[in-house]
Amino acid sequence: MKTMRLEGQNFADLLAPTDAQVRQRVRALWSVGKHSYVSLTRDEDGSYVQVAGGRATCMVERFDAATGKRERAFHDTPSPIYPDGTLLVFGAGELSLKSDEWFVADAVVEIFLCFKEARPYPDTVHWRAAPGF
Repeated sequence: MKTMRLEGQNFADLLAPTDAQVRQRVRALWSVGKHSYVSLTRDEDGSYVQVAGGRATCMVERFDAATGKRERAFHDTPSPIYPDGTLLVFGAGELSLKSDEWFVADAVVEIFLCFKEARPYPDTVHWRAAPGF
């Protein structure tokens, strides 16, 4: 199994986190709280998946070290509450998101576990180049 490292704002780093630890960390996120971002990194090559925000206001990105691509997750159901350009404000700053880039924490948990277990992402999750890349 590949060695993973789970890191986040105001969390102790975890080497080889369990599925339960990944779930707990992602579900503990809150955009305005002391925990507003988490990343899961594959130590062998530096590829990662990361989330910012929390609860129903999460943004997910992934980085593939082999290709050098950083991509942002999106889905087929744009948010009627958050139009394109709405800012996600969290502990590391702010990001402008498209209406289809907002995720709930349980969907983020599934994305993280897919990355951790090297299995396909859910069919409802798609990827596009992250802004600036």
